[in-house]
Amino acid sequence: MSQITPKARDGFTSKFGVLAATLGSAVGLGNIWKFPYLTGENGGAGFLLVYVIATLLVGLPVMISEIMLGRKGKSDAVTTLSKLAPKGQPWWLIAAMGVLAAFLIMSFYSEVAAWVFAYIFKAVDGSILSTDPKVTGAAFGALISDPLQSLLWQWLVLALMGGILLMGVSKGIEAVTKKLMPVLFILLLVIGIRSLTLPGASQGLHFLFSPDFSKITAGVVLTAMGLAFFKLSIGMGCMMTYGSYFRDDQNIPLTTFRVMCADLFVSMLAGIAIFPAVFAFGFEPTAGPSLLFITIPAVFASIPFGHLFMVLFFVLSAIAATGAMLSILEVPVSVVSERFGMSRPKATLLNLLVLGAVGSTCALSNSSLADVHIAGKTFFDLFDFVSSNVLMPLGGIFLCLFVGWVWGFERMKEALTNGGELELAILKPLFFIIRYVSPLLILIVMLKGLGLF
Repeated sequence: MSQITPKARDGFTSKFGVLAATLGSAVGLGNIWKFPYLTGENGGAGFLLVYVIATLLVGLPVMISEIMLGRKGKSDAVTTLSKLAPKGQPWWLIAAMGVLAAFLIMSFYSEVAAWVFAYIFKAVDGSILSTDPKVTGAAFGALISDPLQSLLWQWLVLALMGGILLMGVSKGIEAVTKKLMPVLFILLLVIGIRSLTLPGASQGLHFLFSPDFSKITAGVVLTAMGLAFFKLSIGMGCMMTYGSYFRDDQNIPLTTFRVMCADLFVSMLAGIAIFPAVFAFGFEPTAGPSLLFITIPAVFASIPFGHLFMVLFFVLSAIAATGAMLSILEVPVSVVSERFGMSRPKATLLNLLVLGAVGSTCALSNSSLADVHIAGKTFFDLFDFVSSNVLMPLGGIFLCLFVGWVWGFERMKEALTNGGELELAILKPLFFIIRYVSPLLILIVMLKGLGLF
């Protein structure tokens, strides 16, 4: 009897594709508003220095660990840890927490992305083109308080992400991110150059980059550590899943370091694009949705050719959100597909249907379900809190413990050197950080997030 050859598992096909997809996962809407704002408010260049150190001690080691395990397991996150763990030990629960975190994050993040996509069209038709923040604030309030619009835009975003994932890893995720990441950089450069030509732009640069080491308190250090952990899409299975699609000859430490540097560069470009213009017209550099959806439209309305730049800004914001959402959604899709033997199209559609239902509670948190609270939080805030302050930090801590105390140095060395083909001087320091430093620092970040100190 002739044997049926199993179909080869899809994966990234080029080194640039690996870098683009991984960077697309790390870059998100937080790059556009949260990172620059925190930098300016917490000491400028001084905060940047603390953040880079925190990334080297927290974010990067966990990212390397996730990708390394993913490439070794060549499967979804749950199956990977089931394969690599000693028999009978339930380390796969780390990945299960990550899958749950990814699902909860996608439920509310898809709604924020929905606002961004909606604002592309609002920017095109000029309905948010006003120099008065009260007018732009009213437009934003009208969007999020309308249950029909909230649901419609969220479902459209989910459908778009699902359509890309249906094309597979190489023809979907890799092909799309290879096109979108260069466009993101170009748009940021164009808007940044325009922002720097405005009178008074130097105040924005001073806000971002002027070092004020007097602001570097214990609280600021904890903020930098938390940002370093959450910024790189770790602790929720994204990097482990993407790692399973990595090429065998990919230099994982070098790739992750490039991703970290590129992610930092995107954040700085975003700050240069936004804050000189914000200060030039006397607006407040407020963080959060109020900056993205209220202040920014008012700022661009004050600039010559601001209509065009506003459209470009929300297009680049949508690109940033797309790369992140693809990696988040891929986590449960890969688990359902590979763990339960379901075809990729069916696994994608199933996840979209469940997300459409669960995510609708977040979409309606500012309208029909605004008065529904669990533990004093709306569904939107609850999903954010549980995923960010409980599931992701726990996932990061136990992942470090697994690599440092169960998997061990020799296996890590074999995996990261590609079977001895690469010479890596950082292995012993990296293993020490993963084993002792990173889990302790992530625990501190978790306790701070839970308000325990």
